Amino acid sequence: MFSGSMVALVTPMHDDGTVDEASLQGLIDFHVANGTDAIVAVGTTGESSTLDYDEHCHVMRRVVAMSAGRVPVIGGTGSNSTHEAVLLTEGAREAGCDAALLVTPYYNKPTQEGLYQHFRRVAESVAIPQILYNVPGRTACDMLPDTVERLAEQENIVGLKEASGSVERVESILEACGDKIDIYCGEDPRNLALMLAGAKGCISVTANVAPNQMHAMCHAALNGEREQAEHIDAYLAALHKGLFVETSPIPVKWAVHKMGLIGPAIRLPLTPLSEHHHETVLQALKLAGSI
Repeated sequence: MFSGSMVALVTPMHDDGTVDEASLQGLIDFHVANGTDAIVAVGTTGESSTLDYDEHCHVMRRVVAMSAGRVPVIGGTGSNSTHEAVLLTEGAREAGCDAALLVTPYYNKPTQEGLYQHFRRVAESVAIPQILYNVPGRTACDMLPDTVERLAEQENIVGLKEASGSVERVESILEACGDKIDIYCGEDPRNLALMLAGAKGCISVTANVAPNQMHAMCHAALNGEREQAEHIDAYLAALHKGLFVETSPIPVKWAVHKMGLIGPAIRLPLTPLSEHHHETVLQALKLAGSI
């Protein structure tokens, strides 16, 4: 349903923590101009965990309005509360999002049956295409391929953002599910490997600061131009690493700020990037041609 470079968009904020809508419009225009293939609004990179429900739905509505049909919009609507996930996903549908992205429930560590019932409930409750998001390193919850295979039978579940980093897992899911579900890489250092293994694209942190390069790399990979994709990805490798020297989205918000696109604000309990990491991220931006 979607393919290529999909940015996990940061949420720009004023110094008081309120959403900076002028900068949000600038970010969207920046991504449209640089070939980003889809925008994920208020995903985990967009600080969804510290935006309240009204703010969350407001940002999704504004991103849809500001995009004005120029690029697909995917609303981040995951929660560790099934009821809240349903409400947020309905909010994405009402906002006009093209799809919803739902992270696995964090902290409460449901069983595989619990994961199945959680995502099935959302899929049956809200008529919008839904992409599952498995990121065990952040959630302490790993959705296994057998569970994905069961969920792929749900009509509204169209994709999986897989951030376990395992090529073998992606291959096993693709073999089991066929064309019932699309796979997207959720771990930037593994983008190229997973696309060469059959993923349809990536939902990327790096794309916040190198959208043109990420689009070009994904286009090459998806068209079987391996050498060209590897060449581009080599210049992005330092960013893939540097944007995670501290908890995401701390480094990427600092990087987007250094590019002059947003202010420096980030919501507690996250804090601005530690000064001793500044040079590392700055050099990665320069190597990728972002500044």
